[in-house]
Amino acid sequence: MKITKVDVLRVKGQVRNRTPILCRIYTDEGIYGDGEAALGFGSAKLAAFGIIQDLAKSIIGMNPLDHEVIWDKLYRNSFWAQNGGPVIFSGISAIDLALWDIKGKAYQAPLYELLGGKRRDSIRAYASQLQFGWGPGDNLPMRTPEQYANEARKAVAEGYDCVKYNFFMYKPEGDPVKLTELFGPDDQLGLVTPVNMRVIESRIAAVREAVGPDVDIILENHAHTDAQSAVQIGNMAKKYQIFYYEEPTTPTPPLLKYVHDKTGLPVASGERIYSRWQYDEYFKVNALQVIQPDLGTCGGITEVKKICDMAYVHDVGVQIHTCGSQISTTAALHIECAIPNFTIHEHNVWALTPSNRAMCIHDYQPQNGSFAIPDLPGIGNEISDSAFRNSDIVTIE
Repeated sequence: MKITKVDVLRVKGQVRNRTPILCRIYTDEGIYGDGEAALGFGSAKLAAFGIIQDLAKSIIGMNPLDHEVIWDKLYRNSFWAQNGGPVIFSGISAIDLALWDIKGKAYQAPLYELLGGKRRDSIRAYASQLQFGWGPGDNLPMRTPEQYANEARKAVAEGYDCVKYNFFMYKPEGDPVKLTELFGPDDQLGLVTPVNMRVIESRIAAVREAVGPDVDIILENHAHTDAQSAVQIGNMAKKYQIFYYEEPTTPTPPLLKYVHDKTGLPVASGERIYSRWQYDEYFKVNALQVIQPDLGTCGGITEVKKICDMAYVHDVGVQIHTCGSQISTTAALHIECAIPNFTIHEHNVWALTPSNRAMCIHDYQPQNGSFAIPDLPGIGNEISDSAFRNSDIVTIE
C-alpha cells in the first residue's frame, strides 16, 4: 500500500471565528484516512494549514501502515520538530491521525483494538467551558452568579456529573477581562484585587450550591494568572471541592509544581505542552497530576499513547484535550478507553454547535454524561461531504 495524495482542508463558516484544519490521506488501494490539526482557533490557523502541506510532500509514496517510520521521518527531517511547538506538531498530528485511521480500515479493526484493547465500555464526560453558556448556539457570556449556576443546572439535567468553567473570563457587565484587570492598578501580574476575588468566589459558590456536593467542578484559568495569583485563587476555591485546577499559570514544570505544592489541588495542563520530551520534565518533578495532551497538536496517536504510558509510570491521570472537530474527539475516545490511567473526557461546548456537528458523517454525543465507544474500523468517523464543499482545499500529490 502506498500514499498517493493528501487533501488539506481549511473549513469555513464556524462559530466564534473558528477555522478547523483537516486532512485526508489517500492510498493506491482505495483506503483513505482523516486527520486534524487542532489549531482551528487562536492565531495559528494559517500556519497549521501550511505545515500539513509542507509535511505531506515528504510522505507521498510511503506505506501508510508504517506510522512509526513516518512519524520519525517527520520529526527528524523537518528541522523545526525537535523540541518543536504547536505548529509543527499539529502537522505531524494531522498526518498521524489519518495514518491510524487507514490502518484500522486496512485491518477492519476499531482503533482501540490496535491500541491494545478496550478497558471500559463507556467514558465519563464533563461539560466544558460553561462560561460561554451550555447549548448549541453562539451563546452570550455569563455575567452574574445566577447565570453561572443556571448553566451548571442545564448540564446536570442532561446527566453530567462534572462541569468546567473559567470563572473570570468575563466581567460582571459581560466584557472580556483583560489580563491585567484582575490585578492591581500598576497593570502588572500579581495578587488579585479583593473586588475581583469576590466576583470569582461568588460565581464558584453559586455553581457549587446549584449542583450540590456530588458533582465535580473543574477550575480553569487558561494560564491567564501568574503563579502567585493562581495560588491565591486556588486556596480560596479549595473549600468548594475542586476536582482539579487546569492551566493555573504558564505551563512550565517549576510554576505548576509551585501551584500544586502551595494549594494542594491536583493540577492539570497539556494543551500547550508538546511531545514526550516536554512532558518528561513535568513528570520528573511531579508538576502535573492530570495531563491533557491534544491528539491534534501533540503528535497524534503515536506520540500521545507514549505520553500516556509515561504518565502511568508516575501515577498521573489522563484527560485528552478536545476542542476540535469530531475527528480528534472520536480518536480521543479510543485512546481513553484503552489506557489504564484515564480520568475523564472533555466535552467542549463547541461540540454542541450545528456547524461542528455537521463536519463529520457521525455525530457522537454523550448520553447521560457518558460516551459509548465507536466500533467502526479505524477512528470511526470521517469528514463529511458538506465540510469538503465548505472548505478551501489544497491537494498534495
